[in-house]
Amino acid sequence: SINRVEEITGTKVPSYTLDLLDKSALRDIFQKYKISVVMHFAGLKSVGESVALPLLYYHTNVGGTINLLEVMKEFAVKNIIFSSSASIYGPPSYLPVDEDHPVGNCTNAYGKTKFFIEEIIRDQCSADKTWKGILLRYFNPVGAHKSGKIGENPQGVPNNLMPFVSQVAVGRRDCLTVHGGDYDTPDGTGIRDYIHIVDLAKGHVAAINKLKTDCGCVVYNLGTGIGCSVLDMVKAFEKASGKKIAYTIAPRRPGDIATIFANAEKAEKELGWKASMGLDEMCEDLWRWQSNNPYGYGASS
Repeated sequence: SINRVEEITGTKVPSYTLDLLDKSALRDIFQKYKISVVMHFAGLKSVGESVALPLLYYHTNVGGTINLLEVMKEFAVKNIIFSSSASIYGPPSYLPVDEDHPVGNCTNAYGKTKFFIEEIIRDQCSADKTWKGILLRYFNPVGAHKSGKIGENPQGVPNNLMPFVSQVAVGRRDCLTVHGGDYDTPDGTGIRDYIHIVDLAKGHVAAINKLKTDCGCVVYNLGTGIGCSVLDMVKAFEKASGKKIAYTIAPRRPGDIATIFANAEKAEKELGWKASMGLDEMCEDLWRWQSNNPYGYGASS
């Protein structure tokens, strides 16, 4: 993916492969560069797996973040943008969900790690007023870059809906399993707020610009404000790809909720950011990526 980014941008991107749990390796990177902002995306992210393996999630996500923050402190790097999640809201008390909605009533360990990390960053920014943190609560990123050269490349069986749908369309998988057909929604399937990955990336650029102000620690939802069901997404992808998506309805997954979508007005007002791409574009771009790269970045296997 880094090679493809370099190809698209014509810019060399220095990259290193390491584990945030390896503090000495992390320290080596900070010694090589004068870093001004850290964007922290690293973490395990399967809701179902987190319910089954909570200790792994706490150790990796929370432990890795503490290492990162300690090394940042050591090298006086005081700006962080954190990849948080709408899962920290838990079952919503009202819709759409804004940043003032209560948090922490998470239904799974994945969401709890995001909540705990937000709290840790807040506490650090509170303890040292020279620190600045921007906590970006993603809703459901989908799609791919317009070029079709970079996109989502899950290892093994995808945990997220749209990579699974696109792998069915390209012939890698026989059938989509829809977890839960009896939710209190118009078609019985879960409703989420899907956001184009390029819109999400632009949100991070806007966040970097915000860090140039005296912002302290602030939180923003990144979503479209529109809820779409699983079957809405399947239909939209069938339209974009011209392929029929076979699916079966299975029991609900532990840790899932029925409906959530964003109120993203704060990001528009304070970051000057708003999602601009809709469902058709998300599916068209995802299909371009998947059909050009049926096995992701790897060889067919």
